[in-house]
Amino acid sequence: ASFLLVMEGLLRSSLFLCLLSLSNGGIAEIFTVFAKTPMKDEKTGEMKDKITAFIVERSFGGVTHGPPEKKMGIKASNTAEVYFENVRVPAECVLGDVGGGFKVAMNILNNGRFGMAAALSGTMKGVIAKAVDHAASRTQFGNKIHNYGAIQEKMARMAMLQYVTESMAYMVSGNMDSGATEFQIEAAISKIFASEAAWLVTDECIQVMGGMGFMKDAGVERVLRDLRIFRIFEGTNDILRLFVALNGFQNAGNQLKSLQKALKNPLGNAGVLVSEITKRAKRKAGLGTGLTLQGTVHPELNHSGELTVKAIEQFGAVIEELLLKHGKRIIDEQFVLKRVADCAIDLYAMVVVLSRASRSLSQGHPSAQHEKMLCETWCTEVSV
Repeated sequence: ASFLLVMEGLLRSSLFLCLLSLSNGGIAEIFTVFAKTPMKDEKTGEMKDKITAFIVERSFGGVTHGPPEKKMGIKASNTAEVYFENVRVPAECVLGDVGGGFKVAMNILNNGRFGMAAALSGTMKGVIAKAVDHAASRTQFGNKIHNYGAIQEKMARMAMLQYVTESMAYMVSGNMDSGATEFQIEAAISKIFASEAAWLVTDECIQVMGGMGFMKDAGVERVLRDLRIFRIFEGTNDILRLFVALNGFQNAGNQLKSLQKALKNPLGNAGVLVSEITKRAKRKAGLGTGLTLQGTVHPELNHSGELTVKAIEQFGAVIEELLLKHGKRIIDEQFVLKRVADCAIDLYAMVVVLSRASRSLSQGHPSAQHEKMLCETWCTEVSV
């Protein structure tokens, strides 16, 4: 959006702006608007623009919209440009603090990203059911095509991607229910994985159905078109990958700073330094650092747990090497950051399926052995 906000004392604000491609823009009566607010910097005394969140009602006057946009998918969603011209916004319509709009936006986006994994896992279930029904009824070369290995592999991978996506939704929602407030990275990972997995699963459904899947009457092409926006919604997957990677590097950087501080007083921090030296020596010798999931995961999943631990240890070593090599310039190494994010996404997926499958095995769920197979397959493939 391109806009200017002018504060008029403490009582009201005037909005002059155009919001591009706003969902429900043509029918909404209430809008959440983020606009620039000139504020004095307490340190320098200079005026700087900061983002503030507002609730704006159409009834305030000056709110108009354009015609519905013609889109590739989600055509039932009304999408239109919205124009604000000299809209008088009362001060009580500020959401949160003046200048605190970024925090409000992040909370909204986190909830949207988490919800996307939950929704798309359901979409994948429907698409998989359609592919299964077709494969079970379609005869080729005198045999039902679901008996052929190539089709079975497609079905297995579709089921695995759905299981991982659903497990991510369960994990993030479980953390939220337990009172966790720091789940931004997990929500971003689940959004990236879900949006890309749903696209792949739907594409494979069309492939299983052959020419019939390409036809509009089959109903799958509409799902594919609707799914395309999910890699753009709530922050593009490209930007979210940078977000995931850079947050990880920030944490690793803080750990290295702590070690540097400890080195300045080796006698006072002997325990920390001995532990770190031991860990690094083991890593250099190709030995484990002592991290284990035995006793945490179900015994039948110990091997998958070992694969996960090994992958995490290797990932940590690579992150440290990259941080030492690039330093603060790592922010500009997008080629590297993208691949670091992909590794982090795979690792998180290993953890969530291990957790879910272990619980199912421990509680004796009817689907436990099937979940175990999905978990072992995922952990084996991504650890190679």
